[in-house]
Amino acid sequence: MKKMLISLNSIDKVKSFVNDITKFDSDFDLVSGRYVIDAKSIMGIFSLDLSKPIELNIHAEENVDEILKVLETYQA
Repeated sequence: MKKMLISLNSIDKVKSFVNDITKFDSDFDLVSGRYVIDAKSIMGIFSLDLSKPIELNIHAEENVDEILKVLETYQA
């Protein structure tokens, strides 16, 4: 499992983030305080405090480098 901090501080950024990670078969979780939500859930993301960076947990065995390259633009 890989962890990274991401910033989703606009509606357009959230939409493109969800579109980017749904291309992968792996599971992704967003952790904000005591809340853990599925990162592929756009409604779940909007339930979080998006003013601060959010921890992204990537549960991937393969394609990890490709996933990290796609997610570079969201890194906090």
